[in-house]
Amino acid sequence: MLHTAIEWLLATILKFGYPGIFLLMAMESSVIPVPSELVMPPAGYWAADGKMNIWVAILCGTVGSLVGAYANYFAAQYLGRPLVLKYGKYVGISAEKFAKVESFFHKHGEISTFIGRLLPVVRHLISLPAGLARMNHFKFSIYTLLGAGIWCSVLAWIGYVLGENQDLIMKYSHQAVIGVILFSVVLIAVYVWRHRRKSL
Repeated sequence: MLHTAIEWLLATILKFGYPGIFLLMAMESSVIPVPSELVMPPAGYWAADGKMNIWVAILCGTVGSLVGAYANYFAAQYLGRPLVLKYGKYVGISAEKFAKVESFFHKHGEISTFIGRLLPVVRHLISLPAGLARMNHFKFSIYTLLGAGIWCSVLAWIGYVLGENQDLIMKYSHQAVIGVILFSVVLIAVYVWRHRRKSL
């Protein structure tokens, strides 16, 4: 099943080229379950084979991630926010709780967005609280691009180095997930430590 999916993605990315990478990563970054681990490594493979430029592929994947993230952002801002404010009290989300969440994201939205883009599952959802809190667009874009750019680069270079070896690609993609999780934990610890020092 996985082998078939990878073969299909290899053919699809080669056929549609950079727009295909952009579209698939935009879908991955929104609510459509297209794993980035199955998109960017094939792009890296085609780059190693001379059929693509790896930097352009990474750029397309990163910008596609931003577009998908904005789809969630605006959905949360224009659809989710009014619903939460109007009906949240019926599911335990009072106006006071919502204000606290909003305040937290205003204070820590940058680090939350950056780390969220690196983590599995969370990367699909982090744009929702950003939209609900109406996070500054410039900051949202910068930290989304940074996080997405790092993740797209890691996966594309895995595909570039390992080529068509699907088993190794999946192995090192999983190891990359573990690596970014550990990196995120360390980054959060440093951020909290520095934040507490400033508060003293």
